[in-house]
Amino acid sequence: MKPTTLALALLASVGGLAAVAVSAQAPAAATSTQTWIHAGRVIAVPGQAVRGATTIVVQDGRIAAMHDGFLPAPAGAKVIDLKGKTVLPGLIDSHTHLGSDRAGNEGLAAAMTDGLALNSYETQWNGMKTLRAGFTTVRNLGDEGGKVLAYREAIKRGWVQGPRIVDAGESLSTTGGHMDSRVGLSDEAGEGLVHTENLCDGIDDCRRAVRRQVGRGADVIKFATTGGVNSGTGLATRIYEDEARAIIDTAHAYGRKVAVHAHGLDGIKLAVRLGADSIEHGTTIDEETARMMAKQGTYYVPTLSTVNGYLERLAANPNAYPPLIKKQIDWRIGITGKSLQIAYPLGVKIAYGTDAGVSKHGRNADEFELLVKFGMPPAEAIKAATVHAAGLLGLEKEIGTLEVGKSADIIAVDGDPLVDVKVLKRMAFVMVRGDVVVN
Repeated sequence: MKPTTLALALLASVGGLAAVAVSAQAPAAATSTQTWIHAGRVIAVPGQAVRGATTIVVQDGRIAAMHDGFLPAPAGAKVIDLKGKTVLPGLIDSHTHLGSDRAGNEGLAAAMTDGLALNSYETQWNGMKTLRAGFTTVRNLGDEGGKVLAYREAIKRGWVQGPRIVDAGESLSTTGGHMDSRVGLSDEAGEGLVHTENLCDGIDDCRRAVRRQVGRGADVIKFATTGGVNSGTGLATRIYEDEARAIIDTAHAYGRKVAVHAHGLDGIKLAVRLGADSIEHGTTIDEETARMMAKQGTYYVPTLSTVNGYLERLAANPNAYPPLIKKQIDWRIGITGKSLQIAYPLGVKIAYGTDAGVSKHGRNADEFELLVKFGMPPAEAIKAATVHAAGLLGLEKEIGTLEVGKSADIIAVDGDPLVDVKVLKRMAFVMVRGDVVVN
């Protein structure tokens, strides 16, 4: 059995996490599929005026109507009382790694002992933690073995519950670059345990690598122009311009957007200049680059939450990372947020992304607090996790706002997130594609 098929079969067996129906204010014999939600206040389109009391009608997984006030539901409809809550569109995390959130030495040990079968269950477990945290859509930027591609398909088929997934398949890298999983391993371990089809060197090979991921079903292409913190490969650009151009042009030719992992300034500028759709991390953005990004419409995904993962692991174990990687982590912690403080005021579109996997799954809302800390008003941070993230994913007609015809991805919280974004860390209600998610 192929690894992807195996992952699908395993994920299919955990379908018991499907949504349950809420109690109905109607006879048990009612057959209506409508759900009527009475919402106290609604941030329907983040960045625009907040609605007061609203009735949201959901049918067949979509928003069928939105009425002012609390209208009585017809006989047979399910009714959900959110009159004391603030209701928002489902949140979007534009940068996740659902396969694991074990990193450093712990992650390396898990890679040696846990096989694809077990890791497929872990992927679904992380997906549900994410969904219960109010993130109804994620863009997953890299995994091995096809487990997230399989999970995405299992969700679409209704076998299991989970967030909507936009998946990159395996992230692309040059040999010896950030996504070469052999880096730091012995030759014997590296050659025996690690996939290498995501690696490419030279124009033709980079075109092949893109086509391979597209053929596997990737929705988006991710590659690295620079080294990385977790791999210990540093800030320097690790790819030639002709290779990067080949990846971006080939991906765009296949209708796929391109997300670029980049820390060092030269690698960021290279990706922006060649037409990348988003810069991930972007740790050393300067004013010149930010102005270029704003002009070209390049999205910035800051992934500030990585520092939480680093700090928590180091607090639990000061030797959680090898010395070379620990040195880079210390640098990343110290510089975090500075690029956002440059990019946001200059008009760069900020899309919400956490790098969950480095930080902990289910804690995705921690990023809101960091975005605000480094200069974004709460309303703009929410917009980054809805309107802007939907635009980056090319799903603005489907998600990101609560409007008639869009997917019924709806969340609710106690309190006012426009005043205190920390309330988004505690979900009172989550609905994805019309199904209620059970905590």
